Amino acid sequence: MTGKRRISLKVPFITRLEGEGTLELSARGDCIERLHLAIFEPPRLFEKFLEGRDYREVPDLNARICGICPMAYQLTSIQAMERLFGINLPAPLVRLRKLMNLGEWVQSHALHIHFLAAPDFLGFDHALAMAKQHPEVLRRGMQLQEAGNALMALLGGRSVHPVGLQVGGFGRLPDAERWDSVRQRVEQALPAAGELVRWTAGLALPDYSHDFIWVSLTEPDSYAINGGLITSSKGLSLSHDEYAGHFAEHQEPHSTALYSLLDGKDYLVGPLARMNNSFSQLPDEVKTLARECGLDFPSRNMFTSIQARALEIYWALFEARRLLAMGCPSGEACLPVTPRAGECCFCTEAPRGLIYHHYRLDEQGRVLSCTIIPPTSQNQARIEQDLKTSVPRFGLGRSDRELKLFCERLIRNYDPCISCSTHFLQFRMQRR
Repeated sequence: MTGKRRISLKVPFITRLEGEGTLELSARGDCIERLHLAIFEPPRLFEKFLEGRDYREVPDLNARICGICPMAYQLTSIQAMERLFGINLPAPLVRLRKLMNLGEWVQSHALHIHFLAAPDFLGFDHALAMAKQHPEVLRRGMQLQEAGNALMALLGGRSVHPVGLQVGGFGRLPDAERWDSVRQRVEQALPAAGELVRWTAGLALPDYSHDFIWVSLTEPDSYAINGGLITSSKGLSLSHDEYAGHFAEHQEPHSTALYSLLDGKDYLVGPLARMNNSFSQLPDEVKTLARECGLDFPSRNMFTSIQARALEIYWALFEARRLLAMGCPSGEACLPVTPRAGECCFCTEAPRGLIYHHYRLDEQGRVLSCTIIPPTSQNQARIEQDLKTSVPRFGLGRSDRELKLFCERLIRNYDPCISCSTHFLQFRMQRR
């Protein structure tokens, strides 16, 4: 055979992922000619399900989009409609919603780090095999996840598909006894969160740093989670209403999932994007821990996303402790709501990154149309570009198993959905 060796790689099925997909790679020598991460998500029709529904039904329906971050979908839709209806929540109710945000981040990040990502760094195929030699890792993960679940259930009634949120506030306020119980659980989990930050700082992380755009919400005086300006690493600063003027979804022939681009370019959302934009807004105690551990942001190495997640867990529990120390609020749980016709939109930060909702309502508050853009759609083009950049640096001449494991680890940095697992790639490679 003359010329450069040709490599053809086909991963026929990506298992335990939200939807179905394949990974196809063709290369000649050290040059990738084609790389497609094709995510085949069946049409779940949530946006169509919502058409004709009363605004009061929207939060509970949206919660069914995701079993791990249901509240992000609820709160994004709720706050979009509250903007349209002219509702401004009092500070105590705003703090209560933030507690639920924080809890969702903690439970989602803890699950990803300890059950999905940790085996990659400790050399195991899956979490159960890892638990035999490192039971303390999973115990810590379960303690942190339980603390996050407790925060969500405090006001949501349950941690999976919570039911307490509604336009105008909450269905009810928590009682003082339960409030104190959750406060104690958060207090007890903080040392474990600090240890997690130190543990991730000690991991031997690969470094495939390269330049890319990152996007997150930012606020001038706090680490943004439930509002703020849409901010990119290239200096873009947008209101929620300006989102549609710069971010656009499109269809690629090889995938049934939509791709989202920022002014025509791929971009990153999620913990690393947030930490890159807002590390300076963390409390001094959290920044001190990070610096003591040698963590530094911004980072252009996606493998440091595990450290960003760990630091966000510590901050979330630190902030939750501060809010819980203010005492259990009393008074009205929900403000009066008068629906009106019009268009509305909002962005929040789900655990995996920026989430955008847009609604058009009639005068009774019924949904005429809506658009929901989750973090996974926004990260898909970035994942593909990361593979195209990093796989040649890793080495296309490596064995099939080595390439398979590298692609798995790289994709898992983005935590594209909770169903991702340590053996989600069935790998096949043909070399010619």
